[in-house]
Amino acid sequence: MEIGSQLFWVALGQIIVANILLSGDNAVVIALAARSLPPAQQKQAIVVGSAAAIVMRILLTLVAAQLLTLPWLKLIGAALLLYIGVTLLLPEDDEDGAGHASKGSMAAAVRTILIADLVMSLDNVIAVAAAAKGDTTLLIIGLAISIPLVIFGSTLLLKVIERFPIIVWLGAALLGYIAGEIAVDDPAIRGWVQAQAEGMGMTSHGLGQVVGAIGALLVVAVAWFLLRRRNVPAL
Repeated sequence: MEIGSQLFWVALGQIIVANILLSGDNAVVIALAARSLPPAQQKQAIVVGSAAAIVMRILLTLVAAQLLTLPWLKLIGAALLLYIGVTLLLPEDDEDGAGHASKGSMAAAVRTILIADLVMSLDNVIAVAAAAKGDTTLLIIGLAISIPLVIFGSTLLLKVIERFPIIVWLGAALLGYIAGEIAVDDPAIRGWVQAQAEGMGMTSHGLGQVVGAIGALLVVAVAWFLLRRRNVPAL
């Protein structure tokens, strides 16, 4: 595709729009992971995490078709998302010195962002790859332009979280919901899930929504239980 042509600009616009629409859940994770850091490190974690996530998404897009056919990959990813959703609701341990703890928290925040984005991008990259029509240059440009948009969304959400802590719980529940939807679409169990859905008079998508709701409740319930055991306020 010739750079500067009408087709190029149309495809570029499609990539940017698709990435904005598909990055809402990623912005939630970035904001949740960075919320417990000092203000200066919050900005750094958002920038580093967002940029690294976009680069990883480019690499994922190049091999997306192959990745999505691997059995058990989505089930493993779903389990990781459930774990991340619970840990985001728990207070961080601060047993070392303040400086060491801050450094560790920064690394942990970026690591959480990358793992969650890796899992949640498995399906999302298909739409972006389709818009790029096989043009790697177009793909990289489109996703690179999206970086500041994801950063802006994460920064805005972080400010909202500071005013309304309940959003942390809603965000963690969202991760649990996404985990449920991802799990039922794994190639290893897709046929079994479809058979179960038909037996219940539902579609696979409908059953995925039910499992997603169960995942959301599971994250909230496990985190609530662990906080009660530690005698830590939930909000």
